[in-house]
Amino acid sequence: MRLPAIFAFLSFFCFQQAAAQTEAGGHEIRIKLEGYTEPKLFLGYHYGEKQYLLDTVEADANGFFVFSGDEPLKGGVYLAVLAPDNNFFQLLATPREQYFTVYANAKDLLKGIRFEGAPDNELFYRYLNFLEEKKPVAEKLSEEINAAGDDEKQKSKLEEKRARIDEEVRAFQNELIAKHPKTLTAAIVHANQPLDMPKELEGEGEELQVKRWRYTQSHYFDNLGLGDPSMLRTPFLFQRVDYFVNKLQVQHPDTISKAIDFVLERMKPAEETFKYYLIHFLNEYARSNIVGMDAVYVHLVDDYYARGLAPWTDEEQLQKIIENAKSLEPLLIGKKAPNLLLQDREGNPVELYDVQSDYTVLYFWRYDCGHCKKSTPYMKAFYEKYKDKGVKVIAICTKFTDEVPPCWEYIDEQGIGDWMHLVDPYLRSRFMTIYNIKTTPQIFILDRNKEILSKRIGAEQLEEVMDKIIEMRQKETQNR
Repeated sequence: MRLPAIFAFLSFFCFQQAAAQTEAGGHEIRIKLEGYTEPKLFLGYHYGEKQYLLDTVEADANGFFVFSGDEPLKGGVYLAVLAPDNNFFQLLATPREQYFTVYANAKDLLKGIRFEGAPDNELFYRYLNFLEEKKPVAEKLSEEINAAGDDEKQKSKLEEKRARIDEEVRAFQNELIAKHPKTLTAAIVHANQPLDMPKELEGEGEELQVKRWRYTQSHYFDNLGLGDPSMLRTPFLFQRVDYFVNKLQVQHPDTISKAIDFVLERMKPAEETFKYYLIHFLNEYARSNIVGMDAVYVHLVDDYYARGLAPWTDEEQLQKIIENAKSLEPLLIGKKAPNLLLQDREGNPVELYDVQSDYTVLYFWRYDCGHCKKSTPYMKAFYEKYKDKGVKVIAICTKFTDEVPPCWEYIDEQGIGDWMHLVDPYLRSRFMTIYNIKTTPQIFILDRNKEILSKRIGAEQLEEVMDKIIEMRQKETQNR
């Protein structure tokens, strides 16, 4: 009767010791690798879409690689990386598991791995080994299904067997989650379970497909806690968020903005995750070359940065971001293009809003711009094709003062005098600032009300874009 009592006391003592270490802060992970002869071991971690190196250690006198520090590890999935081939095995860090020991074999990193003081890691590897056990059976069945060819009876039997394996895996997952709901392992397993589709949405047909798509959009993150700080340091969160925004949504600025809001709202409880993704989305749409996606950038600045939701940004940088968004906002697709007062070759004033046409193409150019010279033949061909289709080309030479006369010389040399050519010798209209012209050539397509339909496209794309616009407008007219 003494042994159980002693064992219970020792277990309690070990638990109290581990708890005291965790409360003291810091971390210490001791790893012993049988069959590993390299002098160094590396500790890395997942962060967003990349992996980073956190620490490098050499074995101590007892053969342990000890990763330690005064600060606790942030929750998530870490990587013990072996030299020289970068093979690795995963480790979980949680608030309760900062001090533990790992025993593993370098020749087989999955099987036989053992932990002391890390029940969440033990659970994680029990799950990984279960999957490893089922994997070859499922793969063999898949091969047999493919080999069955047209033998539908045989294929049906094999598919039933494979379905049973899927059911076993799902049952194992559900039991793990139910028994260990507060573990990081359960959160990871649950996050990667497929979404359960309601039975009423099963079947074929376009209408059902649309309903399934809508359901998936609404419930895509049901199993994944975006507000769980540990998810930022996992190998799957970035791909899941990227798929939700870039694959599950119609690629329209308004739709994308709503999808990003949906994600960020659920990330707010995890401050670091919220920060990472707000910065990520801002940079992504600042760099985007897709026409119209600058509207997403403006939305993020207006609704987050300008409202104080990015406190990590220093004041100087914040003002630059806000000013940049302000310069882009008047030029978003769907906005009425800013009016301009320029002058023609004879010095007569011409207002953009006074130009009457179904479509107006604004073309900002310079005669000493290499890309502009390459664009000229495309613009000439475009003008000849569309001049009788309600399209006017307004070419604005961006030169000023004594550099303006060569604009007219270039126009004569190229035989493009039929276009409407305008200049602003003293930059009184501030068109370079108003239209955010930092490079040339720049193209804007406007409708009869001078609303922006497209912009920042190449001259070689102009015909294709114009055809689509005209076709779309014709369909809209027919459907009225």
